[in-house]
Amino acid sequence: MSALPDGILTPRLLIGGTWRDADEGETFDVLDPADESVLATVADGTVDDAVAALDAAVAAQRDWARTPPRERSEILRAAYERIVERTDDFARLISLEMGKPLKEAAGEVSYGAEFLRWFAEEAVRIHGRWMDAPAGGSRLLTVKKPVGPCLLITPWNFPIAMATRKIGPAIAAGCTMVVKPAALTPLTTLAVAQVFEEVGLPAGVLNVVTSTRSGEVSSVLMADERLRKVSFTGSTPVGKKLVEQSSEQLQRLSMELGGNAPFIVFEDADVDAAVEGAVLAKMRNMGEACTAANRFLVHASVAEAFSTALAERMGAMRVGRGQDDGVEVGPLVQAKAVEEIDQLVTDAVHDGARVLTGGTVPDGPGYFYPPTVLTDVPHEAAIATTEIFGPVAPISTFTTEDEAVERANATEYGLASYVFTRDVERTIRMAERLDYGMVGINTGLLSNPAAPFGGVKQSGFGREGGFEGIEEYLETTYVGIAMGG
Repeated sequence: MSALPDGILTPRLLIGGTWRDADEGETFDVLDPADESVLATVADGTVDDAVAALDAAVAAQRDWARTPPRERSEILRAAYERIVERTDDFARLISLEMGKPLKEAAGEVSYGAEFLRWFAEEAVRIHGRWMDAPAGGSRLLTVKKPVGPCLLITPWNFPIAMATRKIGPAIAAGCTMVVKPAALTPLTTLAVAQVFEEVGLPAGVLNVVTSTRSGEVSSVLMADERLRKVSFTGSTPVGKKLVEQSSEQLQRLSMELGGNAPFIVFEDADVDAAVEGAVLAKMRNMGEACTAANRFLVHASVAEAFSTALAERMGAMRVGRGQDDGVEVGPLVQAKAVEEIDQLVTDAVHDGARVLTGGTVPDGPGYFYPPTVLTDVPHEAAIATTEIFGPVAPISTFTTEDEAVERANATEYGLASYVFTRDVERTIRMAERLDYGMVGINTGLLSNPAAPFGGVKQSGFGREGGFEGIEEYLETTYVGIAMGG
């Protein structure tokens, strides 16, 4: 195991501008998923630590809300530049704690930093409106205000991007926050917090509590009337629990939850382009993404050509430690992920699916699973209805557009979807008919800081990124002004 980057990490809690140990002095280990060795030992925050972090956020809220937008903007811009300067260090840290290849990790650093630049620009464009009342006699004024102290709960799969996608708009809007990163990958978030400290973010605006007691920490904070917003990215079952807990204090919510993305290839598609898009949509982050292509619905006339080419591409990808040269597929995040994916593949084969490549857990240390392509997957197989979160592409066929739409929408989820076709009218029809918050046309990559990210149905609500992203952290006050004469 290589050492962590020098000078980029303080594995303690950040509360009120002070890096400190957990209240009870407890810690937990962060493992390298490539060999299961200990990367770092991190403070294991308690409920009391979480409350102290909220205390700090509440204490800082009034002054931070009054801070001129340009000052907030410049802090975000400075953090963006500092992270970009340290791309190699951040990429290595992400690769070590999460597993993804260095090249892909560097791409995440660029993507994650861009949220800070985007919201630096949005911070100075927050505005309300002024209008005459339709019946006359008064003026109608609306004012945008920060919603207040926030709880930001981030997942393990994109350690920097999921942090900056929430921290960026909160800072831009004038909100203070408590960030609770995933216990599997907390190191990158701590490093981001360190950068904000370096560029002059006032104490108490950004507080970080690392903890293995996720449920306890979130429950006590959400029961506190001072907390005004919760932003969560993670599983739908956990999201539902948070929504239920929020009802007591009626907190504002942003919920980015699970997905079951269809990848639809029509008979008129450019098959080569569809294969390249499929590799990107499936294998980005080793398939550990809520936007990952989960079900490949391919027109019967091109299914053999597509399946063969996809199996060839995925089967040739090099699997190994993310920091090694030439590696394209790193380990999954933990042993449980490997076990669950292997069971899905085993059950699919039992139900009649054929393995074109992969499908066997390799020997040796680390949480590895090979890129796998299955064909002839029954519609009712568990792998066709479950969020896989791994490098497995299950392929089934369809014959009509109506069938493709019906099967694509036959899921409780509605986050991302992908369509490959050269028919312009079909492009419009599919965008209108698919029940998803995001539709990619002839592309395997949807995420963009300038675009609103989010889903419908069981995939949650609210949007992150784009012009819409900052609205999640703002309240609207209406002022009616009587006009005499």
